[in-house]
Amino acid sequence: MGQAVVRSVQSQTESHSVALTWQPAPSAASGYNVYRSTAASGPYAKVNSPDVAATAFTDSSVQGGQVYYYVVMAVDSAGSESSPSAQVSAAIPTP
Repeated sequence: MGQAVVRSVQSQTESHSVALTWQPAPSAASGYNVYRSTAASGPYAKVNSPDVAATAFTDSSVQGGQVYYYVVMAVDSAGSESSPSAQVSAAIPTP
């Protein structure tokens, strides 16, 4: 199997969480990993454990007044990750 690439990611900011949804990878993916950064250029840290089985994830560990940048990578049955998706950002409102 070649690398699966997630085609799109959308974020929806709700209070102090970020709801991410994405299109399934075109190749067979056993799950997805979500990575987050506070800088557009990275570095990114994985925010899910274990792999996300669905094409949605809610990040509830965000802080108000901060901007976060996310990418998603598909994971195959061997545990190999795809190339990252396009980056999306989410601005968390100040409480």
